[in-house]
Amino acid sequence: MTRKHKILKAIYPFLMFITRLFRKNVSMLANEAQVKPPKSFYDLEVRLNNGSILKMDSLRGKKVMLVNTASECGYTPQYDALQKLYENYEDRLVIIGFPANDFGHQEKGSDESIAEFCKINFGVSFPLAKKSQVIKTADQNPVFKWLSNKSTNGWNDQAPTWNFSKYLVDENGILRNYFEPGISPTDNVIKKALEK
Repeated sequence: MTRKHKILKAIYPFLMFITRLFRKNVSMLANEAQVKPPKSFYDLEVRLNNGSILKMDSLRGKKVMLVNTASECGYTPQYDALQKLYENYEDRLVIIGFPANDFGHQEKGSDESIAEFCKINFGVSFPLAKKSQVIKTADQNPVFKWLSNKSTNGWNDQAPTWNFSKYLVDENGILRNYFEPGISPTDNVIKKALEK
């Protein structure tokens, strides 16, 4: 772990405290009406950082958390919490990280260096996608295009607001929640959503 990453890890608890105190980056959205998507989540696929393809259709019957990630962000220590969540719910949850350099140029590395960083520093064993764009542009990753467009997912237009925004899709391919980066993966609000 580099000196910068050690500093980020050390200040992370303070960052989360300030985030909660000032209610910044802690919003969440929920599909209370249980609106079904006009375009199926299961038609999507993800190119993983090792070049293989993960078809969402293979994830039927499990919840899926999709998170845009970065290696040099104040929220980077959430990789640790994501890994714990993945291990605690491994029988019913798949987490997929989507490295992106969209916010603050905080993901400059190659797919190989990102995977190595995540494995060595946080023991990440959940799938990582190839680095892509998650914000609304012509090059937006197709999965994030589905997640942030109500014409495809049925209700949500919210794109990620910063690194470590989280989307939760249920066992039936319905987008259930959006959580801003200031909500830790181990927060009770996420645990409740996972146990519904």
